[in-house]
Amino acid sequence: MAAIGDRWPPAQVDAALDLLSSSEGKFPSGIRKLPADLVSAVQRERLIAAMLGAASELGYRETTVQDVIEGAGVSRPTFYEHFANKEACFLAAFDVTAARLRERVGAAARKGGDSLRDRLRFGLETLLHFCATEPDAARTLIVEARAASADAVMRRDELLDHFAGCIDGQVDELRPDASTHSTITSAGIVGGVEALLYSRLNKGEFDDLDSLLPSMMYFAVLPYEGHGAASEELAVAAG
Repeated sequence: MAAIGDRWPPAQVDAALDLLSSSEGKFPSGIRKLPADLVSAVQRERLIAAMLGAASELGYRETTVQDVIEGAGVSRPTFYEHFANKEACFLAAFDVTAARLRERVGAAARKGGDSLRDRLRFGLETLLHFCATEPDAARTLIVEARAASADAVMRRDELLDHFAGCIDGQVDELRPDASTHSTITSAGIVGGVEALLYSRLNKGEFDDLDSLLPSMMYFAVLPYEGHGAASEELAVAAG
């Protein structure tokens, strides 16, 4: 419900929640005392959530429109009111989830103040927390996007480029003395983080993801602050 924004009065949103709760998560047929655009917005978000769940559980290629319809608890005509096909729904789910992840990681990194290492740590901690608490969303972004359409692969690449660009911007701001860094360096860091997560999520291993943080921090800090500083991250974990 938070995803639909604040276009409607809280009382109407609460009424929608109550209606869904009293009818086993489905809008009942017949007359509803709710704005049609609110109902439509809720149905769209339910379809997106159902796509994330189906793609994570079944894999993108095996997921069907019917799987999404059943997961969302809507009719087939309702699905096609929002999306032209399975791919369009998947891409919408990817875009919404990627935007949420970018916002969360960016906000967390800013809490690191003037310390590059703290910004990297807070950002990575938030990424790992996201993967642990929203496994369907994480698996869709990191695993299933690779198996979907060319447009999905392009969006995945753009997401990785975004995070690499964020690292470059923070290095330029906080460590201008690290003149040897390049976009290749940040892309390598992001690619390594993504590869670690892919290995875990592809096998359905969502527990203990925070144990990856020291290794991720080591490789993120190494090119900018050297082996000594990077090793401190491993020492903290060992201690």
